[in-house]
Amino acid sequence: MDPNQQQPAATPDAPDKETMEQIRARRLAKLGGPSTASATSPAASSSTPQPGTETPSAAAATAAAAASSSKVEDKTPRVQPRSIIKPASRDVPEPPPAPRKQYREQTFEEWTDKLLTSILRVSLDPSQTFDSSGHNLTYLPELSQELRGEGQEPLLSIDRFQEAVMEAGSIYPQHKPLFEYFLACWKRVTKFRILRASTPEKEEALKEAKRLCFSNCIFAVTMPEMFGREPNPKHDTLVPYILDGVAKEEGLDIEFYNEAMTRIEDDDSIVPLFTKAMVEISTALSTKNMNGDYQPHVQALFTYSRYPPLLNALAEHPTFLMAQSAPNIERFTLLGPFFRLSPLHPEAASYDFASPRSLDKGRIGTTQQSLQMTLAAHQEHLTTIANAFIRASISSRNKLLDWFAYIMNVNHKRTATYVDPKTVASDGFMVNVTVVLDNLCKPFMDNSFTKIDRIQVDYFRRKPRLDIKEETKLNADQEHSDAFYSTKLEGENNFITEVFFLALAAHQYGTEATQNKLKELDKHIKHFEKNLALMEAERPNVIANHPERVAVLEAAWKRQVKFLESAMSSKFAIEGIMTDKTLQTRSLQFMKYTIVWLLRVASQSDYVPWKRISLPLPATQPEAFSCLPEYVLQVIVDNLKFTFRHRPEVMVSAIGDEVVALCITFLESSEYIKNPYLKSSLVTLLYQGTWPAYHLKKGILGDILTGTKFANDYLLHAVMKYYIECESNGTSSAFYEKFNIRYEIFQVIKCVWSNDHYKKQLTESSSVDRDFFVRFVNLLMNDATYVLDEALSNFPKIHDFQQRLRDPNLAQEDREKIESDLHDAENKASSYMQLANETVGMMKLFTQTLAESFTMPEIVHRLAGMLDFNLDLLTGPKSRTLKVENPDKYGFNPKILLPQLVDIYLNLGSSPAFVEAVAADGRSYKPETMASATNILRSKGLKNSLEMHAWKVLCKCFEEAKAIVDQADLDFGDAPPEFEDPIMGDLMKDPVILPSKHVVDRSTIVQHLLSDPKDPFTRQPMTIDDVIPDTELKAKIEKWMEERRAEIRGKVEEVTPAAGDIAGVEAATGEDAMDTTE
Repeated sequence: MDPNQQQPAATPDAPDKETMEQIRARRLAKLGGPSTASATSPAASSSTPQPGTETPSAAAATAAAAASSSKVEDKTPRVQPRSIIKPASRDVPEPPPAPRKQYREQTFEEWTDKLLTSILRVSLDPSQTFDSSGHNLTYLPELSQELRGEGQEPLLSIDRFQEAVMEAGSIYPQHKPLFEYFLACWKRVTKFRILRASTPEKEEALKEAKRLCFSNCIFAVTMPEMFGREPNPKHDTLVPYILDGVAKEEGLDIEFYNEAMTRIEDDDSIVPLFTKAMVEISTALSTKNMNGDYQPHVQALFTYSRYPPLLNALAEHPTFLMAQSAPNIERFTLLGPFFRLSPLHPEAASYDFASPRSLDKGRIGTTQQSLQMTLAAHQEHLTTIANAFIRASISSRNKLLDWFAYIMNVNHKRTATYVDPKTVASDGFMVNVTVVLDNLCKPFMDNSFTKIDRIQVDYFRRKPRLDIKEETKLNADQEHSDAFYSTKLEGENNFITEVFFLALAAHQYGTEATQNKLKELDKHIKHFEKNLALMEAERPNVIANHPERVAVLEAAWKRQVKFLESAMSSKFAIEGIMTDKTLQTRSLQFMKYTIVWLLRVASQSDYVPWKRISLPLPATQPEAFSCLPEYVLQVIVDNLKFTFRHRPEVMVSAIGDEVVALCITFLESSEYIKNPYLKSSLVTLLYQGTWPAYHLKKGILGDILTGTKFANDYLLHAVMKYYIECESNGTSSAFYEKFNIRYEIFQVIKCVWSNDHYKKQLTESSSVDRDFFVRFVNLLMNDATYVLDEALSNFPKIHDFQQRLRDPNLAQEDREKIESDLHDAENKASSYMQLANETVGMMKLFTQTLAESFTMPEIVHRLAGMLDFNLDLLTGPKSRTLKVENPDKYGFNPKILLPQLVDIYLNLGSSPAFVEAVAADGRSYKPETMASATNILRSKGLKNSLEMHAWKVLCKCFEEAKAIVDQADLDFGDAPPEFEDPIMGDLMKDPVILPSKHVVDRSTIVQHLLSDPKDPFTRQPMTIDDVIPDTELKAKIEKWMEERRAEIRGKVEEVTPAAGDIAGVEAATGEDAMDTTE
């Protein structure tokens, strides 16, 4: 019977004598162990097996064969009815006390028999079917007869333990795994405690019993034929017992694992047995997801992680690093199924966010929090397991690093614009890999950066595991990088370097690729929702006119619903996991360390956040930097942008000066970065850092940008430099992207403008680096002209579309076409109007501080023309075409825009050059336009009395200057042809000779080169430094002009208002500084 059960079982046939002899002979080589000091009965014959020997007697074999037909009696102990005790009569004397029972001291043989009986739950006495605790005992007739035949007392001993075990094993029910019985024996022997009168003999006997129990556990699954059984894969495995875990009675306990580890050297079957079991567990797990019963499988590997020999064996198994396609790594390599478990798995996401269209935000948020905690616990287990492989041995460490590198090398497509999910690893798998690698980096990423020098920049030249041959480099073409990396270096990369670069790649192909997927899902969701809306609109028509198409429509509708819900479930899952505070905090710690390391490499210094970098960076770039893969900077930028938008609270304590240093450094030394998108993203980071967050009105980076010396010294020049550079960055969409970049630059400048240091710095820049400043202002005016024109030119179209849509007789097809055109015009108007407001606001800001700089000869005429044109558009006859419904919808507010333009006039009005330039603007300047603007300002109350007075004075000056300029034109109209500019037709004031030998005015060629750096006559590249002053011609012109201008100059200065007439306006309006929170 099954000695582990309370009910008896039928006894199967035992193996014959010959089979038993063969089995026992094989066992001799495996079961050898220390001798047992237990004594044998004097009646024992010389052929009785001694401790440590395994040769059975012929009598035992005969008894085993005879026992094949015997049955174990099922004897249930009889319970006697409780007798009723009656009180004794007082007349009857009490009986004398019974004599005390004398106890005989138990012999060692009797103690051993009792011990083995309780462990194996067997008996040599056919009448003893229960032990003292009521457990069934299985009678062993073969061994009992053998002992009696040898004249020995039928007691179990260590010498005959194995014979008892083999007979008990052969009797155990065939439909049950034999390991089940021996594991129970093992657990009983490990729990046995000698409470009193312990002797070395007893200790040794217990130790030997424990050893033999474990050995038979192994034999039960590796040599079942030893017990008369045929091999059975379902029975001959440790898998179910490992999955039951160490806490359950049915599972392998820690004592079993510990014993296995001590026996590895003596028994070479143990490690393969455990390895085979874990491979089977991994295979079974590959079909599960987080909504299934996955925890036992993970806990099993977690338990293995305590034992280096098991991990070393797993690392050497073929499935650990078996070549697979990208999607199959997570299913068919040994660790893949464990890393595959994630709420991001499509099946898990569909289960967690079932019927997503009906979920409210509260339910979604609660589910996301639950998933975050579940995944975090799983990722901690994965990290522990990975750490265990790393610490087990050098070989297992290298195998694990090879596995991680293989994942990265076959998943490059994950960052592609369009990728087939079936050709790459899943998001959940890659995110888990990234988190584990981040955790492996934590020990060396301290806040003092004491180990940052351990990261070897020459990793890719020293037997790298990662393949970056096809990756775009920071600032090197393919030929250059191939040549650089072809020179190999000796030695090995250290562990810190290996893990650091693996983590960088994991962020690129893992978390960043997953975060970018959110944008794609949003597009898909909108597309499916639009399709469903069209189907719903079409349904009544189909039902009424085409009933035969209803089934087709319904099927299409269900498909779209399925696609939509799948996309929504995936989006909710990704949002939940990727916005997890713990995940982003850990990721930002890695990014902070990477920023510092990258700046050290680029600057060739020992930079840390509390030290400064000297800018600009060295003219000669380190090849080790320029040949790094572009994603080294890409992952930093993308991660910070995502966190700024979705988890700003994490940024408050996680980042600081190093982010500002990164952005300013590579904007100031922008030639170090080839990709224009990366450079513009640095501007975006600064801009996002000025977004108000919690108690920080200037944003997370605002105080650093405003108050730190590094920012004060380099920020303004860096962003102005990139303002100029982004005019033409080489991409097809550069023209439109530049406006967004410049909008963000304006926001950064507005944030720091409260610090007067930046105003002084801008003033110095206009005088020290005049060409740089002129180009900046020229582009600023170009932008203002273009975006205002684009924005305002769309309002007449919007006005016309809105009028036509009021027609009730408009055909449906025409209505849909007009609505589509209206939508496009509204989008353009809104976008450009926002840019126009910011550009005009920035010009107002700068002209308050730098009036003289904006009246340079190279600038002033274009600036005056731009102002006059837009003032005429807002207040002249054309203004009637700007009236649209709900103008605030487009950001168009003339009550704000008009006063801003007037402020620019007032800021520059004390300059004779500006007054002359406005008056000389023959295209747009009209006295009646100025009068119309005055009336609007007064009637709408847009300016106070002081400002109105200044404006009227300035308008009168324009009129008077206009008359003087007109007269001057008459006076200069008879200038010799050689004095006139061949491009503009105006009288030259500073003639210069171009490389093509043509002569033009300096101001003409300066303005031309600002937009087109080529000779206007030959189209050959040139700069302003290539021109040669024509001093002889200039002297002639000046002499001719001097004779005519003396009188004109005096007249213009007479009509220009004094500085005091306008200067007090700014103080009165309190606008010398802009509120950065607006």
